Amino acid sequence: MNTDELIAQACALRDRIQPYGDDNPNVSRATGAKAQVCEFLRTYAGPKSSFVEQASQAGGYASYQVGQLTAVLDSFIEYLKSGLHAGLSPQRRAQIDVVSDILGQADQVLANDKYHPADAAVLIGASLEEFLRNWVEAEGLLIGEVKPGIDAYCKALRGAELVSKQDAKDITAWAGIRNHAAHGEWEQVADRNRIRLMLEGVNLFMRQKTA
Repeated sequence: MNTDELIAQACALRDRIQPYGDDNPNVSRATGAKAQVCEFLRTYAGPKSSFVEQASQAGGYASYQVGQLTAVLDSFIEYLKSGLHAGLSPQRRAQIDVVSDILGQADQVLANDKYHPADAAVLIGASLEEFLRNWVEAEGLLIGEVKPGIDAYCKALRGAELVSKQDAKDITAWAGIRNHAAHGEWEQVADRNRIRLMLEGVNLFMRQKTA
């Protein structure tokens, strides 16, 4: 999702929660609006973002809660329009470009029947590992004494709440496919469609985490 699409989604959410802020003291509907806003911001602003913190503190009568949530969304929209969210360093952006190039090679391998799908799985796994490693380093996280690898980087990012529980499950599944390919377990990686889904999943994950 690019910036313009994200702004449009934020504006649509802001408009959608307005009916939840009627003057009825019952706050149940406003609580639903709060859940939607918090989840949206947690996904697109980051779980540790001040926007999430502000939205999570909204309370009181329905009209007051929705007013607070609207103000937070307005601030987030202005933040996006100002370009402040595009804060990746040139070095980090260059690292991501390299990983994207490797994923492009994997796509070409999958499109050529001369190559076994395992070849693409290894490339995709390498791309994912490099992406996670660079992310961990950029955040200044530590993996302790464990062996560096996808699982170690994933645990560090999960511990810092930079990836969700579902993200971690997806990463573990992708790592499993890469391991099958690396260990020559050909029957586990013979399905070209399965590897294609892995490629699409990793691509989507990377785009979401660098939007």
